[in-house]
Amino acid sequence: MSTDLTYVDATELADLIRTRKVSSVEALQAHLDRIEAIDSKTNAIVTLAGGALDAARAADAALAAGEEVGPLHGVPMTVKDSFDTAGVATQRGSPIFKGRVPDTDATAVARMKGAGAIVMAKTNLPEFSYWIETDNLLTGRTNNPWDLERSPGGSSGGESAAIAAGMSPIGLGSDLSISLRGPAADTGIVAFKATHGRVPMTGIWPREPRRDWHAGSLARSIRDLKLAYSVLAGPDGFDGYSDFPREFDAGLGEAPDRPVRVGWLVDSGLGPVDPEVTATVRAAADALAAAGAEVDAVSIPALERDNPLDLWMREHNMEMKPPVREVTAGHEDEMFRYSKTLLGLPDTAAADFVDADEGRERLRDGFTEYFSRYDLLLLPVTTFPAHAHGITDVTVDGQTVNAFHVSSTTVPFNLTGLPALSMRFGTSSDGMPIAVQLVANWHAESTILHMASLLESVSPVRDLHPAL
Repeated sequence: MSTDLTYVDATELADLIRTRKVSSVEALQAHLDRIEAIDSKTNAIVTLAGGALDAARAADAALAAGEEVGPLHGVPMTVKDSFDTAGVATQRGSPIFKGRVPDTDATAVARMKGAGAIVMAKTNLPEFSYWIETDNLLTGRTNNPWDLERSPGGSSGGESAAIAAGMSPIGLGSDLSISLRGPAADTGIVAFKATHGRVPMTGIWPREPRRDWHAGSLARSIRDLKLAYSVLAGPDGFDGYSDFPREFDAGLGEAPDRPVRVGWLVDSGLGPVDPEVTATVRAAADALAAAGAEVDAVSIPALERDNPLDLWMREHNMEMKPPVREVTAGHEDEMFRYSKTLLGLPDTAAADFVDADEGRERLRDGFTEYFSRYDLLLLPVTTFPAHAHGITDVTVDGQTVNAFHVSSTTVPFNLTGLPALSMRFGTSSDGMPIAVQLVANWHAESTILHMASLLESVSPVRDLHPAL
């Protein structure tokens, strides 16, 4: 049973535990055994939570006593090492924070624990969460379980690798430009970035620039993302961007009374896209049409007028520097190359910063117009499948681009705060996962989760796992 449990999703695992077909201790031990067996290959796990087995025993005792339990009761989970975890080291991918142990949980962690989940481990990340590949001086590089010579993405790459490899059923990550959706795409799992502010960032570092950071979940099924969202959403009284009640939803609901209007694109100013990624998006569009959606190929003029990646780079070149400069002062010899690169860049001129900020507003206007006509946008998550470790440039559809181009299709939804979901729908010719991205209007989480469930039900790549 131990091997089977490592690829059971969190929703089923919670049901097995709740009905006492499996104990929480058994579920936890199965994942700990999996970590011990394979993490030497992936290096996804950075810290094991010492009290996890005691928490699992307590969860089993609560069930035996007939107590009321939460929807994730007894389910083991992992957490990206940028989230504070009470009594468990949170080192943020840097020797500067080596051995740091918080006294309190981040809001997202506390809510998952409140629903019954058991934090069993922390997962790897790039230094300070600021890169597209998961590597740092403290805990080293994480490898993609589908191909150890490739990256699992960043910055939630340790989390995505752990879930894809069966070391965890569900986890928490954060997203500044790509960091939930990209790692999920690279490793063949699912991830959800809800509308900005829906999940408080309290207890997650860094928070700057807060207007773009998102917290969310990674898992192996859409129903797990839905469950996690129901637990995570809502204000906490500390994060000023988290201001809508959990119950609020502007979507169509789980059973729309009309066909859902879907637009899809693979270009519209987003730069070159790998042909196999393009084919996968087209296949997903056809699948949604066959399932009854009204599907059109679209363009979004706002994406063609202002390059979102350029806007993001100009703004964040300024906004990310202060927190990095502050924590690294006097610790320059403990900085990894990405922080050194960031601090070595010339500051963005004030006029360029203002122009980029105005471009952000034009993007919001453009998506407002788009979502007045459509309910959903379908497009690539990453512009090419998982890449080799350490690359700086990559050739995509005959064009050589900087490796950060991988985020050109995700960063628009950090700049605008729109909800976006990543899910696998294809496989490259060399066996790597290819994902599609679903985007809905602000606060229309029910629409995006409903359509993702629909697409999952017809997916040609369900239940595929890496052979480690």
